[in-house]
Amino acid sequence: MTSTTIAWDTYSQQRPERRPVNGRGETTWFNWTQYPDHGPGADMLGVRVGARVLDLGCGKGGNAAHLAATGMEAVGIDISPKQLHSARERWAHTPGLELHQADAVSFLQNDPGAFDAVYSVYGALWFTDPARLLPVVRERLRPGGRLVFSQRPAVEGCYGCQASYIPRGDDEDPLVVKRWDYEPEAWEHLLAEHGYMDVHASVLAAPPGKRRVGTLIVTARA
Repeated sequence: MTSTTIAWDTYSQQRPERRPVNGRGETTWFNWTQYPDHGPGADMLGVRVGARVLDLGCGKGGNAAHLAATGMEAVGIDISPKQLHSARERWAHTPGLELHQADAVSFLQNDPGAFDAVYSVYGALWFTDPARLLPVVRERLRPGGRLVFSQRPAVEGCYGCQASYIPRGDDEDPLVVKRWDYEPEAWEHLLAEHGYMDVHASVLAAPPGKRRVGTLIVTARA
C-alpha cells in the first residue's frame, strides 16, 4: 500500500457519510461545493441520459451514484480502498454505476473508452500534477465533452504545488499529500495551453453565514 493510499484511507475515516436525503428530500443529488445544499447541480456537465461520465476521486460515491440514478453510465475511481468500500456499501446496487480503485492518470491511460464528461469534486484534479493529468483527460473526452472540477480557492500567494496535511492521532505526525493551487485566471491559461476551449474559472461565494471561503469551479470543453 502506497503512502498516498494510506493518506486517503486515513482521510476517509474522518469524513461523515452523505446524509440519507438532502434539503429537498432527495435521496441522490450532486454537490460541487464543501457546503450542503449549495451551488449548481449536475447540469454543469452538459450531458444527457445515457452519457458516459467519469468521476476522478469519487470518494464515497454520492455524486457518481446520483448520475447513475438519473440515467448516466457513471464511472467512479478513487485510490482509497476504504472510500470505495463505503461507496459500494451504499451504492453497489445502483444500475449504471461502476467503481474502480485506481490512480487517475493510470486509469485514463489504460481505459479504452471515451467519456462525454469528466469531473472532479475536491478530487484528483486538485491532487494530481495538471501537467500529467490534463492531457490524458483531454485524450479521453469525446469532441465537445466537458471537464468540470471544483476545489478550495488558492490562498493568496500560495500557488502551484502545495502541501496538504491529513491529521492522524494526537501522538502521530500528519500525513502529507500534494495539491495544486492556482488563481482562476491561471487555471484558464493552463487549460488553454493544453488545448481546452471555452474555459471558465471563477469562485462561487460561500452561502450566507460565518463561512467566508468559497468554491473554485472550473469548466472547459475538449
